[in-house]
Amino acid sequence: MSRTGRLTTMAALAATTSLALAACGGGSGGDDEGGEGGGTDLELVTPGTLTVCSEVPYPPFEVEDSSAPSGYSGFDIDLAQAIADSLELELVVQDVSFDGIQSGTAYASGQCDMGASAVTITEERQANLDFSDPYYDSLQSLLVAADSGIASLADLAGQPVAVQATTTGEAYAQENAPADAELISYPGDAEMWPALQAGQVVAILQDLPVNLTHAQEDPAYVIVEEYDTDESYGFAFGKDSNPNLLAAVNEALQTMRDDGSYQELYDSYFSAEG
Repeated sequence: MSRTGRLTTMAALAATTSLALAACGGGSGGDDEGGEGGGTDLELVTPGTLTVCSEVPYPPFEVEDSSAPSGYSGFDIDLAQAIADSLELELVVQDVSFDGIQSGTAYASGQCDMGASAVTITEERQANLDFSDPYYDSLQSLLVAADSGIASLADLAGQPVAVQATTTGEAYAQENAPADAELISYPGDAEMWPALQAGQVVAILQDLPVNLTHAQEDPAYVIVEEYDTDESYGFAFGKDSNPNLLAAVNEALQTMRDDGSYQELYDSYFSAEG
């Protein structure tokens, strides 16, 4: 899929994920969602607050931002902020490990109500998590130094390659990189990007938008391959733990698609990819 094609994909996604959730009472205008602070039937970790777990930084999805109400911004966080606003809730962001978000431990321990951290929806994760409707289609990609001579995965034989632990990027590298490539698992992009800059690894294999951000900010690095893995991100929740909140988030997402505010937010982050 080309980068331009993802805008078309998102438009199709908006048309195909319009689940009928009117009975769930999730929006701020619902009979059960009013009251002081909103969300009175959502069984939140903190009443009146949507507490979101995210692994930061992961630009352009999650970044620290002192000017934002929650102290964080990025596509995921801005989308979560819009959802919280529609539910008349305050948004609080907890910076936690990605493994805690994708494994379900962050919800079981009461750290957060929802995970917003570019979490790909997979069958394996659905065994431990509930997911919202998909809100973003992604590709994997390979980022290298422009003068590295590396043009594809095949050129990584015997070379150290950075991947993020417990992610679909790591799984893709394990399945498709040369058998003798040295895959080094890092906690997140905050560790992988400096490792590439320092020459500790020769490439990063991870989600395209994150690698694209690095390539745009530093022309010494380029993306040499993209991999279409049919991945979609969803907001994550503890398994069977809060169906009311899940329904409310899906309803808020659908409302944003219908009124155009989702597309405006999407374009503000990704239209330059076209």
